Amino acid sequence: MASWYLSKIRYQKEDEAGSLRTINEAFLFDAVSFTEAEARAYSSIVTGASDFSVLSITRMRLADIFTYEEGEQWFKAKVIYFSVDEKSGKEKKVVNYMLVNADGIQQALDRINESMRNFLIPYETTDIVLTPIVDVFPYNSEPDQVPDNMRPLADVLAERKHDQSL
Repeated sequence: MASWYLSKIRYQKEDEAGSLRTINEAFLFDAVSFTEAEARAYSSIVTGASDFSVLSITRMRLADIFTYEEGEQWFKAKVIYFSVDEKSGKEKKVVNYMLVNADGIQQALDRINESMRNFLIPYETTDIVLTPIVDVFPYNSEPDQVPDNMRPLADVLAERKHDQSL
């Protein structure tokens, strides 16, 4: 399960008139720790920004993120599942939070319902709020790159075998 960290970042940006403006923005990172979230913030956001600083990082509890091609704003939805406790037979509520990008609240609700249409347990979306999140950065597993001073073991063994045969 992904661990999401909300990073609030402050940096200076030059506007059309040529003066520097201080901008505060929020970004969401999938990371394993606060340290990795901060490192990813610096590597992802720092390009082209002067006087860049991470103001705060907080863990954001999310059950799921629904990403669509269109939609400039990020909405956080509170979804309640209703299930029956097997031991007591009582109905219990399970609260989960989900994030979806959309152009408005109605579209966000429609997208949550569309994403959960195959869900078999009854649920209810009780709250949808606009978040200050500018962008979401899911974890990207890049292939490990071999440093320049190292070679694959197969190449070294083949070279040794070739040298011994001479």
